[in-house]
Amino acid sequence: MASPATTQTVRPLDTLRFDTSGPPQITSVVADHLRLLGARTDHPVPGDVSTGTTPITGGTTTVTGGGFAPGHATATWAGPTGGLVDEATVQAATGIMAVHGRRDGSPRGLAADYAATATGVLAVQGLLAALVGQARGGPVRAVTTGADRAGLLAVSQYLAAAGAQEGEAAELAPGGPPFTSADGVRFELETLDPEAWGAFWKALEAPADALRAGWRPFQFRYATACAPFPAALHLTARSHTWERIRRAAAAYGAQVCALHPLAQRAAEHDGAAPWSLVPTTTGPLATGPDRTAPGALPGASPGASLGVPLGVPLGVPTGGPLAGLTVLEAGRRIQAPLAAHLLGRLGADVIRIEPPGGDPLRGMPPACSGISARWLALNRGKRAVEIDIKSEADRRRLRDLAAGADVFLHNWAPGKAAELGLDSEDLARVNPALVYAYTSGWADRIEDAPMGTDFMVQARTGVGEAVRPEGEDPAPSLMTLLDVLGGLLGAEAVLAGLLLRERTGHGARVDSSLLGAADTLTAPALRRAARGENPRRPAGFRVPRRTADGWLAPSDTDARAAAAHDLSGLSTTDALARLHEHGLTATAVTTELCDLHHDPRFTGSISRDAHGAPAVPDPWSFA
Repeated sequence: MASPATTQTVRPLDTLRFDTSGPPQITSVVADHLRLLGARTDHPVPGDVSTGTTPITGGTTTVTGGGFAPGHATATWAGPTGGLVDEATVQAATGIMAVHGRRDGSPRGLAADYAATATGVLAVQGLLAALVGQARGGPVRAVTTGADRAGLLAVSQYLAAAGAQEGEAAELAPGGPPFTSADGVRFELETLDPEAWGAFWKALEAPADALRAGWRPFQFRYATACAPFPAALHLTARSHTWERIRRAAAAYGAQVCALHPLAQRAAEHDGAAPWSLVPTTTGPLATGPDRTAPGALPGASPGASLGVPLGVPLGVPTGGPLAGLTVLEAGRRIQAPLAAHLLGRLGADVIRIEPPGGDPLRGMPPACSGISARWLALNRGKRAVEIDIKSEADRRRLRDLAAGADVFLHNWAPGKAAELGLDSEDLARVNPALVYAYTSGWADRIEDAPMGTDFMVQARTGVGEAVRPEGEDPAPSLMTLLDVLGGLLGAEAVLAGLLLRERTGHGARVDSSLLGAADTLTAPALRRAARGENPRRPAGFRVPRRTADGWLAPSDTDARAAAAHDLSGLSTTDALARLHEHGLTATAVTTELCDLHHDPRFTGSISRDAHGAPAVPDPWSFA
């Protein structure tokens, strides 16, 4: 059993070794992250993946040393009966192609290996969680995860909305950014303020009815993955130079960002890890707060529970590797709430810090039993307390809560925590064993960075090129790729901080970002660009095939051979049978997310919570 006081440890996996095998798209992420966390291997890290080789269905990673019993993680594409063998088939089955394709009006594959990347991060999370549990005296656990589970997690908010008891608040129809200027610059626009939106377009002389009609779909594009606003807005953008558009945005409080190529991001990339971990040195060595009464935290009174009962959180598995640990989460939107949600699924008791009156996103349509289905996808099972961070008395309450917690996680605006006296140094004074986690947009690594939101980070980092094959105009996905992957990295960073605490006795500050998520997703493309190669996938890569009644997606290795068959007059069932007769692998593309409930490829894996909202399965299982 590991000693919790290995004081020479400076990274959580120092003195440990690993071996990994399996699909290179997954194991390259696992190997990269384990090495960055301090583990060593005698084998080379998998490099870029050829699409002309036979798919590898699954693999294992073993971590040894450091006083721990060996830890094992298995990562597969899918279960043995689903027929999902690679990134393309997983994207097709889980609904990723459907959601990503909403802007274009038909399913589209992401040219980047999104499900595989998420699976690699989930595998590392599982290993870290198992080691944390082992260091705390728990059993030795092996973890299993799969790209099918990762894909369902990625679409969980969209699935929840599709299965809600009411319709969407905005139309699901083709359309959306990026825009193109008169001199050919493709750009993203961001503002959270309807007045700034209106003033920007008015300055560019857009028709008044178009700018009014465009705000709602633009505002809801994070939720719907499309933005069917009037074509007049695109025409307006095309009538002005990029410099004129930049001046209008600066004058009226909007932000614009030109789509950067992958080659430019590769040239400036500093090679930094997707997160940073800094041990806390304030105060004496500690092994964490007393956990004899989980949840009995000062200030967490029933009167502040927003109708979410205190006590054992609903829907959280008992006996997980993080059982007995408490996470305080002050998160907004997706990134931090998803990170905390994953920690809760691993057994931690998660307490949300919400403003007076509760998180306004609880009421965001569509709803299940009066609560936002999307909000439930990220926050079910959490307890909640109301804290007014503008009030000194409530900030003292928050410090009292932090004094009895293991993790404090937030994604406030840059500088906000220090302004409030709630930065890592402030909370370390009341709890030296705390793991303080900050999930941001840019991690202060990009000068003159725009607003740190999903689509702006996609634009600035070349993701718009990475997700579209050669021959297509670059365009960031309107599926919230980086918010989700950023949440996964945030949870991974917290788990690394908790393991570091177990091995050193000190708390830690851990930082993750959407920028780190972008670099993790585009890592293979950035390596190709750094070698002077074309970083983009070839034309036609991962494009679904139309059938008489739907769509199918060939595996990446069989796509070229499948293209020789005319399937347009066949039903999807018959088209799949024809390809299978020729030894080719393909699967039906999920176009309606509600169909996932009854999809035999995911039998029994999707359920409904106590509010009636669809709930995807935990992304890992432990044995």
